[in-house]
Amino acid sequence: MIFKVALAQIPVEKSISANLKSVKNAIRFAAENQANILLTPEGSLSGYTHEFDRPELKDALAETEATARELKVGLALGTCADEAGQCYNMLRFYLPDGTYLGSHTKTLRCGSLDDPRIGEVNHFGVKPLVVFAYQDLTIGGLICNDLWANPTCTPMDDTFLAYKLKRLGAQIIFHAVNGGRDESDFSQQVVRTFHEMNVLMLSHGYQIPIATVDNAAPVTIEVSSIGGVVTGGTGWAMRLPVLGEQLGCYEWQIR
Repeated sequence: MIFKVALAQIPVEKSISANLKSVKNAIRFAAENQANILLTPEGSLSGYTHEFDRPELKDALAETEATARELKVGLALGTCADEAGQCYNMLRFYLPDGTYLGSHTKTLRCGSLDDPRIGEVNHFGVKPLVVFAYQDLTIGGLICNDLWANPTCTPMDDTFLAYKLKRLGAQIIFHAVNGGRDESDFSQQVVRTFHEMNVLMLSHGYQIPIATVDNAAPVTIEVSSIGGVVTGGTGWAMRLPVLGEQLGCYEWQIR
């Protein structure tokens, strides 16, 4: 089958209204390009925080869902949200008709390495790893550190989630990123190289396509994780420019 994914390297701000505007613009782009699904960064609607405005996010999520449903765009939407009194860092999956399939919740949450642990590990819950039936495919999601278990901020064992998704039957992994960065050589060289090599090696090693996209903010500093698609080969099948807001599509034939 022919499958087209749209990627939205958009700014993830503290303002939900600003994020909503960026997400809706990306949905329109995906619709214009007849993409099967749109992938957005980690926390792209709520902001990358557990301290978001709950009523405002509820309204923004409903507006996002309505826009995607009207334009017939499937979503792999990165956002934090509450469910049954628990906050999760989610990648929410929707079919083009608006059907909500469920979510992947970030598992390898970041935090300090020494006790007591400080960071998102204390604020977000975790659900079991699952895959989803999406049209004629089986798909899975991962969020940022889930893929590469950054040794500077992973206070738990690496459970090799990409491999587990492959074993569960996933044919594509959607990977939403919100990589912290600055202008230092370490950030711009070491961290980005670490991220890129993990995407390339895991896609090649497990022979599974990975679509990945990072937060564009701040737009004056290059992303810490290259956005694009790897299809199991030895390089990028498609990659986005590393600076600023970028929208792109990739189409390939999946057996």
